Amino acid sequence: MVNSDEDDFDPERRHEREVAGQLATERSEFVSLMQHFYRGELGRVTAWRGRLDKTTNWAVGLMASLITWAFSAPDHPHYIILGSLVVVTVFLFVEARRYRIFDLWRSRVRLVEENIFANAADPEGVVHERWRTMLAEDLREPTIKVPFLEALVRRLRRVYFPMITIIVASWLFRVAVFGPTDIGVLEAAAIDPIPGSVVIGGVLLFYLVMAGLTAWPIDRLAKGEKRLPSERDDEWREK
Repeated sequence: MVNSDEDDFDPERRHEREVAGQLATERSEFVSLMQHFYRGELGRVTAWRGRLDKTTNWAVGLMASLITWAFSAPDHPHYIILGSLVVVTVFLFVEARRYRIFDLWRSRVRLVEENIFANAADPEGVVHERWRTMLAEDLREPTIKVPFLEALVRRLRRVYFPMITIIVASWLFRVAVFGPTDIGVLEAAAIDPIPGSVVIGGVLLFYLVMAGLTAWPIDRLAKGEKRLPSERDDEWREK
């Protein structure tokens, strides 16, 4: 019986441990590997995008339910709407964290798209000359590229600040219009034992803080947006 190559396979040998390094010099094999890699990373992006959507759906559903219940009867307490404001804020922080992880996978997908697929469709050169090194470094040491503040601001701008605005406006309307007619707005906004003036001041202060964060100028470190190639390279190297 003739011994096959598998009979001499020794996983401890350096040649066997670094067998994947041969793909770096074989063009067809490397392109095939990138195809499978792209599909795998795209699956991760899709999964984490679904997690972002689920968080948003939970926040919207809860907000709509609590606001509807607060307006369904005059004796229902108005502060249940403020409860939805607290829960939506919690969802905001959860989604900001998920967005940072989502961007980790998206950055790899965009790197492949910018330097392989885009160049195949219109061969004018790669966006990043060191894209293979960049990808290898990120695979060896995955790093989250989006600061938490940027993720928080981006989710506020895209989704959560409009939701917070709806909640605050609904609460003010509920207190001012659907509250008891024999007392003033300040008395109607009270949450025993907290005076109405303190409640209204706290809600408005919270809203102004969220508005300030939404308008906060931030540098774009997340991938996937159109920026100058030099800016993308510098930001990636800093990470």
